[in-house]
Amino acid sequence: MRELSFSLAQNEAFDEEMARDERVFIIGEDIGEHWGGPMGQFRGLFARYGPERIRETPISETAILGAAIGAAATGMRPIAAMMFVDFLGVAADELLNQLQMRYMFGGKISLSLTILASIGAGVSAAAQHSKSLFGWLMAIKGLKIVVPSTPYDAKGLLKSAIREDNPVIFLSHKRLGGRLTSQIPDEEYTIPLGQADVKREGTDVTVVATALMVHRALTAASTLQEEGISLEVIDPRTLVPLDKELIIESVKKTGRLVILSEEPRTGSWAAEVSAIIAEEAFDYLDAPIKRVCAPDTPVPFSPVLERFWIPDEQNLIQAIREIC
Repeated sequence: MRELSFSLAQNEAFDEEMARDERVFIIGEDIGEHWGGPMGQFRGLFARYGPERIRETPISETAILGAAIGAAATGMRPIAAMMFVDFLGVAADELLNQLQMRYMFGGKISLSLTILASIGAGVSAAAQHSKSLFGWLMAIKGLKIVVPSTPYDAKGLLKSAIREDNPVIFLSHKRLGGRLTSQIPDEEYTIPLGQADVKREGTDVTVVATALMVHRALTAASTLQEEGISLEVIDPRTLVPLDKELIIESVKKTGRLVILSEEPRTGSWAAEVSAIIAEEAFDYLDAPIKRVCAPDTPVPFSPVLERFWIPDEQNLIQAIREIC
């Protein structure tokens, strides 16, 4: 076992998969010889694999994603580095329409494409560099969505995403990049897509959270434990496919559900989880479902306003006290 950061865990996953399969290559801006990516996740790969497999591009999200989709359609396994999830809007046609190519061709081709993008607020990067877009991305059919919260999960899920025969978007929270570490096994491992993880077992309230919000939920759980309230914290790890069975089983045990998400409430993935439980586990609920989300506004630039905008432990604790 080794202690690795989020970025280094991803770097290992890229290295292992590129060594294992010569069809894997990375395409994007600022990934090559002179800069190893915004969080250092590509560091050293150019020296090992060269310009054919670490393909630097101009600043054109349309070109990056379009070229990657075309390569995937011909049997390659590209990894498209889009930098910020906000920039996916530039490549809207590729994302909304061309990614459905496998479905439109009746499965005659595979579309083994991994899209990388950073998410999240908290670094004063303003509204065009701070979104999460979970709900928006869930509306794109045929796209699998991975959102890890730990370096261990990041490596295992990234390797599975690269091996997947359908398009996958892998979202990394920028505030987890270099600060958080995990014990990473020396031997190879993967984590299946669609398998949630119970980060903390509890009996009174189920809290479902992703990325940075998982850690805020765990902090709140420690605080509430002193008051005699036991939280079960579930990390879906993949939003599509969603492991709804594990969430439902937890709600059956606790009778209460709170979804914690760093995105505006309207159109959020929290709304989708809430609807699933209301439809399929309503009889097990002892209190209303709560969603703890950001306000329905763009992300502010001002550090004071940004801190107010991002859901935190106190917002979660207040919601839990209301239903307990």
